[in-house]
Amino acid sequence: MHVNGSGRKDFNEYICKNMNDKNEHLKPDEIRALANSFQQSRIFLTAIELDIFTVLDKQMLPASEVARKINTNERATERLMNALVALGFLRKIHGKFYNVENSSQYLVKGKPDFMSGLFHSLSLWKRWSTLTDAVKAGTSISDKKPSSSEINWLEAFISAMHYRGVKEAKLIAMMLELSNVNRMLDVGGGSGAFAMEFIKKNPTMYAVVFDLPSVIPITKKYVESYENKDQISYLEGDYLIADLGNNYDLIFLSAIVHSNNFNENKMLIKKCYGALNSNGQIIIKDWVMSEDRTSPAAGAYFALNMLAGTECGDTYTESEMRQWLTSAGIKKTERKNSSYGWSLIIGYKE
Repeated sequence: MHVNGSGRKDFNEYICKNMNDKNEHLKPDEIRALANSFQQSRIFLTAIELDIFTVLDKQMLPASEVARKINTNERATERLMNALVALGFLRKIHGKFYNVENSSQYLVKGKPDFMSGLFHSLSLWKRWSTLTDAVKAGTSISDKKPSSSEINWLEAFISAMHYRGVKEAKLIAMMLELSNVNRMLDVGGGSGAFAMEFIKKNPTMYAVVFDLPSVIPITKKYVESYENKDQISYLEGDYLIADLGNNYDLIFLSAIVHSNNFNENKMLIKKCYGALNSNGQIIIKDWVMSEDRTSPAAGAYFALNMLAGTECGDTYTESEMRQWLTSAGIKKTERKNSSYGWSLIIGYKE
């Protein structure tokens, strides 16, 4: 398991490119290994949840000392840390444990490269544990509101999206024509990562980040240190209900449509069309599924993530996305693919 900055991407690419063909020829012991692979994930996520890597930062400690610091059982803590050694996240010498280089760089709170978005994976674990019942019910049956004892889900979610968004935004900014954009709207803009990067590409443009009232205060924390923060403003509300404003040259929807059902997206795209200036662009960034919905593989898996975690979310095909755009009044559309697996569907308003 990789833990460096490209680790999740490397792992996802391996899964997407190799599992479909490989699974056709799996032997019984390989099938069992796949069925039990959740164990490694749970070991790692428990270590994240207990903050073991931060406790071990720049020091070697016996399990007894770590258990005292994190208020856990000594014997159980040692067994957990032994397993982390086996996974390659820790080393053990003379009964004392310490972080390997990658763990020290990416898994210690407060470090510049700390992967805080991993806390979102803890929430996903709980949701995915309900998948069987969700398939029976046809919708999520998990509790949407985490208890006060759990990690702040919203902070963790925005952190995860920001960690990924910063990298993706650089690529998307190169894929888009932004020179004629004076004002953009980022629907469900989260941390503002895309707005900030787009302004870097076109320093004369202004951006409006639209998100829920509970999210915008988090957005402002991320934008506060941005040198062009005065070129970013904010709108609060539910994008399916609230007024989006108007006079936009570009409306960006990253990882938005998969949270809604087909008709909600059709209505949302129509709202975006009404808020868009002539010659403006509506850009949908998401998994774009093949017509049989089996590829890309990560998109097929993500459809189940939406089933387990939302009331009616899904992944959609190119023809479905184009239907939303043409129904709104868009006549010209374009698709651009990325090396990350997701694609852009762009609609141009005449």
